[in-house]
Amino acid sequence: MIRAIITGSTGMVGEGVLHECLLSSDVEKVIVINRKPCGVTHPKLKEIIHKDFYNLSSIEGDLTNYNACFYCLGITSLRMKEEDYYKLTYTMTVNFAETLLRYNKEMTFCYISGAGTDNTGKAKNMWIRVKGATEAKLLSLPFKRAYMFRPGLMKPTKGLKNTLTIYKMLGLLIPVLCFLFPKFVCTLKEVGIAMINAANKGYEKSVLEVKDIVLLAKK
Repeated sequence: MIRAIITGSTGMVGEGVLHECLLSSDVEKVIVINRKPCGVTHPKLKEIIHKDFYNLSSIEGDLTNYNACFYCLGITSLRMKEEDYYKLTYTMTVNFAETLLRYNKEMTFCYISGAGTDNTGKAKNMWIRVKGATEAKLLSLPFKRAYMFRPGLMKPTKGLKNTLTIYKMLGLLIPVLCFLFPKFVCTLKEVGIAMINAANKGYEKSVLEVKDIVLLAKK
């Protein structure tokens, strides 16, 4: 049974992943760590409000005996300096991952990256380079398993409250885009189920593009 730690549940992706975890019989319990309340209550859910993700010392005792982390915390690089984006994307993520490793040696770590990420270190685009460096570092850590998820456009889950404005604007166009560009579009539901299946069953690739996410969600 999966005992999952989720970050970013006050955002669209994290909320969607949390939703699937609470529905899944494969998930025994969930702890979400947020800077503000997510507004969700459930018998198998615990929430910790913690402001400083660069210093987890005060909550480390709550992070033991978990076997999966679904890291969905992230920020757009739009109008950001590389130094600031690096700190929020690479430094914060790696600090969180390394902290979890000290207490959960058998953990599967699933990281929400992005379509187009390149972890070879050769990318010229700033966000691709930083996301790629984050992926490479996470894959080098001694987790039981680690998976980098690279979703593109995601069809939102109906009824959830943190759907990004761009997805609301696209509306009925999303099914059309799914049909026209199946390699670049999946559903938020598929992302959540694929993460659960990665922790529960594993997958042959450590970097999952959209087609892999869709396949894994069907396992």
